[in-house]
Amino acid sequence: MVNDPVGDLIIRLKNAGAVGHEQVSIPFSNFRLAVLEKLKDAGYIKNFERKGKKVVKTIEVELAYDKNKTPRINGVKRISKPGRRMYTSASAITPVKHGHGSLIISTPKGVLKDVEAKKENVGGEALFEIW
Repeated sequence: MVNDPVGDLIIRLKNAGAVGHEQVSIPFSNFRLAVLEKLKDAGYIKNFERKGKKVVKTIEVELAYDKNKTPRINGVKRISKPGRRMYTSASAITPVKHGHGSLIISTPKGVLKDVEAKKENVGGEALFEIW
C-alpha cells in the first residue's frame, strides 16, 4: 500500500522518463486519472489508458519526449505531503520556473493547473510542481 499516491505517481513518471521508457504502468484511481488529464493537457505525457477490470486495474501512461529523445518531465517537486498539507489562495499562485513549468492544484472545481486556477479565481491544495 502506498501512503502518498500523488507522490508515487509523479516519481514513477519522472523515473521512467529518466531511463527512457516509452510507457509506465501505475495503479488505478480516479484522482490519478484527473491528475494525468492535466499533465496530458500541459504536454508532459502523450496519452494514458485505463486497463484491467474489477480488482486489478492499472493506468498505462505513454510518456512524451522531445525531438532529441529527452523526456518532457525534467523535474518534479512535491509541495503538499501527507504529513503537512499546503494550501494556496488564487492570489498567491505564482509562475513555476518563470512560466516554463506548471503547478497542479486540487480545488473545489477539480484538479487544475496554476493558470486555470488563477483564471477561475479559486485556490486549493497545491499538489506538486512539474517542469
